Amino acid sequence: MPRLVITGGAGFIGSHLADHFINMGFEVVVIDNLLTGNLENISHLFGRQGFQFLHHDITNFIHVNDAVDFVLHFASPASPIDYLKLPIQTLKVGSLGTHKALGLAKEKRARFLLASTSEVYGDPLEHPQRESYWGNVNPIGIRGVYDEAKRFAEALTMAYHRSHGVETRIARIFNTYGPRMRLSDGRAIPAFLSQALRGEPLTVFGTGSQTRSFCYISDQVEGLSRLLFSDETEPVNIGNPAEIAILEFAKKIIELTGSSSSIVHCPLPEDDPKVRQPDITRARERLGWEPKVLLEEGLRKTIAFFKEKIGALAAVK
Repeated sequence: MPRLVITGGAGFIGSHLADHFINMGFEVVVIDNLLTGNLENISHLFGRQGFQFLHHDITNFIHVNDAVDFVLHFASPASPIDYLKLPIQTLKVGSLGTHKALGLAKEKRARFLLASTSEVYGDPLEHPQRESYWGNVNPIGIRGVYDEAKRFAEALTMAYHRSHGVETRIARIFNTYGPRMRLSDGRAIPAFLSQALRGEPLTVFGTGSQTRSFCYISDQVEGLSRLLFSDETEPVNIGNPAEIAILEFAKKIIELTGSSSSIVHCPLPEDDPKVRQPDITRARERLGWEPKVLLEEGLRKTIAFFKEKIGALAAVK
């Protein structure tokens, strides 16, 4: 069986990838220090043939026994709440962690996939964002710890590809949502759903005219899988180009949850991007991929998960 390592595999996207590849018949090794990941996300995989979990901080040397065919590097705080609270750790996992993960791929002669981000585009002056766009990032702003960590990770990945011949793939992931998102994640969907389901006011930053594009997790996993098995070495946007204003999105959440919540406006966070929409021409042409799950369909599935989680928390209290 092919063997695959996922750093950050106890996180939201990483755990869904672990499911995907276990179901494909791969052996899967998840490595996670559980800083923002959660064992609940992968607990159902314990005992499955071919699954292994290593509790390890990948900013230190990574040792994995036996052969490895693929290394998927998904370890990093990914929400503003996390990387503003953990700026040094975010920079370290993007730099040292990427270096160690690439070192593992080089040692094992494995193909390497980097989970980069739409945040490499910063507060973009180009809209929608194509992979050829170099971005508009404030390197010393509070979001710079995440943005620049990922930009450095991309540069290091390409350096290993060019200098050491490592087979590399780079995915620029746009906003992704679905079951296993943390209630306290802080990003728009978990924040709005948690507030709406509890009858609390939905917090919209600024006027709410800023836009985002949301990709359901099953579409994201399919796009990442296709990229991994492709011959594409240039970065590829993996996201949903269906753009929506945050205020409109908050209203949709209230409607779908049947909530009586109101909407309150708060000041915009520093360096908050005004627009975010992927140009997925490259993914369509080179991977044959585009998202299929409509926003309302994906939200209904996510709402069901959040209802269950909030109900379980209420029962404990």
